[in-house]
Amino acid sequence: MHCHLLVPDLFWPGREFREIYRGLDAPALVRLVSKGRRRQAQTASLETWLCEQFSVERQQDWPVAPYSLLADGGEPGRHHWFRADPVHLKLEGGRLVLADSSTFSISQQEAESLSDSLNAHFSADSLTFYPLRPDRWYLRSETAPALETTELAAAAGRSIDTLLPRGGDAQIWRTRLNEVQMLLHGHAVNEERVNAGKVPINSVWLWGGGKLSDAVSAPFDAVRSRNPFAAGLAQAARLAARDLPDSAADWLRASASEGVNLIVLDRLRGAAQYGDAHGWREGMQQLERDWFAPLLEALRQERIGMLSLHALGPEGAFSAEVTRGDLRRFWRRVKPLADYA
Repeated sequence: MHCHLLVPDLFWPGREFREIYRGLDAPALVRLVSKGRRRQAQTASLETWLCEQFSVERQQDWPVAPYSLLADGGEPGRHHWFRADPVHLKLEGGRLVLADSSTFSISQQEAESLSDSLNAHFSADSLTFYPLRPDRWYLRSETAPALETTELAAAAGRSIDTLLPRGGDAQIWRTRLNEVQMLLHGHAVNEERVNAGKVPINSVWLWGGGKLSDAVSAPFDAVRSRNPFAAGLAQAARLAARDLPDSAADWLRASASEGVNLIVLDRLRGAAQYGDAHGWREGMQQLERDWFAPLLEALRQERIGMLSLHALGPEGAFSAEVTRGDLRRFWRRVKPLADYA
């Protein structure tokens, strides 16, 4: 059995922050990286990596929306879709900084009330919002606009000044986003949220626009993930798509004969986006305990034949392929984890 382990933000963004690795106990991860056959990669985004693996071509964006819509139970058809996720924009030092739904809660009832108001306002423009999940909304457009957007993961925790939609139709859509913000600002749902001490949902973030591709394929037999985009791609490729188990031990018990598996571990993503060093270190320790150490032992026992570790980050990426034989290569010196960042 071959396990592909995809881990966004496995290394802290910024090579100069070596202190964050001090005292971080991750011997299994260090051994896998040091003994593996490493190669650098240019792909740093989770969404880009998944599209490339599933042979999905870039449209104006990587078409995240129609595939995550599929995983959320929607029917993309041949329409053009955007993700239009609810966000909170906060003024910090004269800049608007984006917080995504990982930093606040929103109910399905709130999501539907807000989107109903947006749909009433934009009905003449043939735009329809679908809040299929409280924190994942979709926007259907009857036409494909000349618009390039920024992935939500790249905008979370950052100023949006340079991240707004670009392209020939950008001005139209920026105007529409301003209308969204004005409509949400005085909405009864947000008044109730503010009175309850919660942050208002004062905008949506458009990203991942596109249509379903004609054909999707991948070198995997099964996908384990809590990421809706990965799940939707697996569904489109007619692969076994299952929820991520709590640990490698649980996965090994359930997947003894599933050939080539892709496992997406995005536990570290939110902490890295928001500069939460403590949360990132805690996440690393959890991954070491529940995934890296058991998978290293499974390699030693030949319960899996190969582990391919794919580390993604804003400053680059690499892959490391490890077999049981690689673990015995004594000339591949074990270095501190920070040296591989």
